[in-house]
Amino acid sequence: MRQTTLSVALEVKPESADHLSRLLDNLRDRRNPDPSGGTGPFAEFLTLVPALHFMSLSVFPSAEYDPLFVLEANFDGAPGPFWAQLEAAIGGDLRMFLRCCKRPLDNDGPLFDSITAQDSRAPVAPYFERRSLTPTVFHHGNRGMTRDRILAEHALFLGTRAELADPAGGRTPYHRLNPVEIHNRLRATLLPSFDWLNQKAPVRIPFWQGLMDYVRLTAFVLLIVFALSLPGMIVKLQMPWERYLILLVVLFAIFAALLKKIGVALPGTATPTKFSFIKLSIQTLVPTLIFLGIYVVVAAVAGTGLSMLMTGRSLAHAWKDMLIWLGWGVVSLPVTLAALVFWLRSLERADASQDAPPVDPLMLREMARREDWIPQNHMGSVVLIKPGILRMIVIRAGHHALGLALRIVARSGYLGSMRTIHFAHWAMVNNKSRLMFFSNFDQTWESYLDDFIEKAHGGLTLAWCCGVGFPPTRFLVKDGASHGRQFKE
Repeated sequence: MRQTTLSVALEVKPESADHLSRLLDNLRDRRNPDPSGGTGPFAEFLTLVPALHFMSLSVFPSAEYDPLFVLEANFDGAPGPFWAQLEAAIGGDLRMFLRCCKRPLDNDGPLFDSITAQDSRAPVAPYFERRSLTPTVFHHGNRGMTRDRILAEHALFLGTRAELADPAGGRTPYHRLNPVEIHNRLRATLLPSFDWLNQKAPVRIPFWQGLMDYVRLTAFVLLIVFALSLPGMIVKLQMPWERYLILLVVLFAIFAALLKKIGVALPGTATPTKFSFIKLSIQTLVPTLIFLGIYVVVAAVAGTGLSMLMTGRSLAHAWKDMLIWLGWGVVSLPVTLAALVFWLRSLERADASQDAPPVDPLMLREMARREDWIPQNHMGSVVLIKPGILRMIVIRAGHHALGLALRIVARSGYLGSMRTIHFAHWAMVNNKSRLMFFSNFDQTWESYLDDFIEKAHGGLTLAWCCGVGFPPTRFLVKDGASHGRQFKE
């Protein structure tokens, strides 16, 4: 089944921020007397919202912006039914939350007025659905696993553990059996209580959905190759091929020399790594050349008809000229990439990082007090995004590529070598000037970030390197999050 991750970020009236926080505390106290959420009124909420896996309600204060109220949710199915279920469960609370928020200045203003008016009974679900943000990157720890299936397998786990436990009078009868006999006996014992064991397990990721993951990633890479080769293709229209080649060689030599000079880490910012772009390029040279050949053919097929329409040439001539033109564009790729990397590295060297960000001891104590009630914890973060056109392109293209790649490589519950993350996502807020991150995970916040830094620092650096104050970064993925203490603070 399709799973959905979304968030709603609403600006809060500064004078209402404390009141909103109290309303959220009241909701938490009313719904969660048992921190495990397994009994008491919180179980009623889970019954009323049967699609929900995880949800959080947070208020983010800021020195640069008015406070931000964020509702984050991960659930089964489409957004429409979820919002209807949520309104049935806590619609009155959501209306009070909205009354603490600022009226939007766009076309949603009249809808906001109708919901927040005194004694209004207008449904709140349509407004939340319209203000929902699409994540730039997201990860599902058990993609395709419905909440009902997770709960059923949890009950099976408890039943299995109870059956295998040593009886009060002595050893369990299972200790003399071989693995096959243990499996057969366990199955026969548990089957009456779990008759779904006789049914074929639902497919978590349907074939066509999985295929489309590869199609979308391939299409995105093809589009990036075309965009990067376009400057060279335009220049080639104005120059004979001999001078064009000389220009490419000269420009590449200049950028390569400049990159050699500024590519090294700044003093005190390097972190040990075995990763090398040069080694990676050599290892992937053959697949890259094959892919570029496929790109030229695919792009020529797509562009030949347009060429015939614009120039009046025959099919054969248009096809041949398109192949040659696209080929020259591919030849220019190293120069375009070198120019962009030089521009990026120049910006990275000039970036300011925050070595000792201010930490509020009271806030840290409050965070620690809310941690570890159960093995699962939750965190949220909002950071400013660095300005500039290249940063804008990098963070959008980088996040889109990372999101498409995760759909392919993170299907079995693991993110890299980590299996402690249930849901995580990034989204842009405040007209895409700030980057918001949410994650719910096993273990403590400290160990979670340590795992991330040790096992996925490259992806973290790519995702966050455009954030203001981020530790010094090289070439989008080096250093950065590897500065563990700076990153965590």
